Amino acid sequence: MSRAIPIAAALAVFVVGCRGEVSADPPITPLRNMHFQQRYNSQARSPFFADHRTMRNPPEGTVARFPGGANVQYANFTVGRDDGFDDDAVTLGHENDSPAYVMTIPDRVTQAAGGLDAMVRRGQQRYGIYCTPCHGGVGDGRGLVYLRSIGPDGPRYQYPQPANLHDDRVRHIPDGQLYATISNGVRNMPGYSAQIPVSDRWAIVSYVRALQLSQINNGATP
Repeated sequence: MSRAIPIAAALAVFVVGCRGEVSADPPITPLRNMHFQQRYNSQARSPFFADHRTMRNPPEGTVARFPGGANVQYANFTVGRDDGFDDDAVTLGHENDSPAYVMTIPDRVTQAAGGLDAMVRRGQQRYGIYCTPCHGGVGDGRGLVYLRSIGPDGPRYQYPQPANLHDDRVRHIPDGQLYATISNGVRNMPGYSAQIPVSDRWAIVSYVRALQLSQINNGATP
């Protein structure tokens, strides 16, 4: 009993000492350089440059990036604005004020791409960059991300297998729905509207359709 009283008193002091209190003392910051970095603010004066400007002009030859991404001209892969495809009919994948998805790629998108052949070639390039890691080079859903998750000796971690683009369900969805999936994502697939401009999303749709046709027996259409 005699030992219980001092222990209880010590615990009471400890609890009281842990209570939050308002203090005028500055906080303890072990790494103050995280708060006070050696950098310039916008529009500040710099003694380092001859013109004393901290905000520098872009290097010569820098490619400008515009809101919505850059539209690659298919002939020589130079970049320009993604003009002409900002209306809801194309951007959202439907036309004629209808909420339904367009069944096929809009003709004006194909024409702006320089024809279907050029569009498919561009789609193949973009597919290889953005889609192959998960969906695989042939669209079977066995890309490197999935194969690494299962490992040679069994699953390393639980990663859902990406959709097989040759499944009957995917082959028969409208082109507009496939475009919307690329734009907005679905389930564990993120949306790519910030990374891929409108015209390139349609180009990927055209290449996915070409992949599907390549796997169909006897040359039948989906």
